[in-house]
Amino acid sequence: MGFLSAILKLNPKDIKKTTILNTNLRKIHKEDKQGILDVRILMNDDTEIDIKIQLAELKVWGDRSLFYMSKMYVDQIKAGQDYTKFKKCVSINILNFNLFSDDLKNKQIVSEQDKLSDDEFYSCFHIREDNHHFLYTDKMEFHVIELPKLPKELKENSTDILLWAKFINAEREEEFEMLASKNTYIDSAYERLQIISQDKQKQMEYDARQKAILDYNQMVLEATENGLQKGMEQGLAKGLKQGLKQGEHEKAIQIAKSMLLKNFTPDIISEITGLSLDEIHSLNA
Repeated sequence: MGFLSAILKLNPKDIKKTTILNTNLRKIHKEDKQGILDVRILMNDDTEIDIKIQLAELKVWGDRSLFYMSKMYVDQIKAGQDYTKFKKCVSINILNFNLFSDDLKNKQIVSEQDKLSDDEFYSCFHIREDNHHFLYTDKMEFHVIELPKLPKELKENSTDILLWAKFINAEREEEFEMLASKNTYIDSAYERLQIISQDKQKQMEYDARQKAILDYNQMVLEATENGLQKGMEQGLAKGLKQGLKQGEHEKAIQIAKSMLLKNFTPDIISEITGLSLDEIHSLNA
């Protein structure tokens, strides 16, 4: 609640309850890509929020987050209902890489207050009219936190968003304790984090998931290199595209088979490899 209130600029006391929803977004058609969110939250005003943390760099992150947002938005309405059923959807993206170039904001018209801000790591997006900047709709909202852009030192007037970002990015005990001393909700989160860290089963699950992600990233890299080599040999842009796609898909299948043998759940395998649940179930048949 403390984190959400900082991002959404709400009074924490106004968030009476949050509900963790099913993270699997339903597929309308069999061939649809399965959408899996890290955390999906329903607020007491029916606003739906997904919070996604991405460790490895993904240049198409903007398109990917729009895909997840669109699936979440459409998922609200059922057959026979009308458009008044749609509620606001918020996407919060915490990235361990730079999505936007350093000089991108400098090219835009910003207020003097924004120029003095230390929140260059944080961006918020709405759907607005280009010239007069009024909202087309308030039903979609994107927040992006780029962890590599965090300032090294805190200022006296550092925002709660910055404190939370530093907490998420912290590694040393003294960092956690310093941040916990500055925010009641971070202090509570730190206490919970210490309890979780003492749970050996949770730690094993975390380590296994991190290993699977690292293995997948390495295999994607190798598949990309193999695809590039194949495309260069063919000497055609079409061959390059097909080589990349084929190599990545074949590697994803190999990884999925290995993860099935290690008893990973189909949902986790789908999240890591990008394969649909139907494809994964067919491998296990």
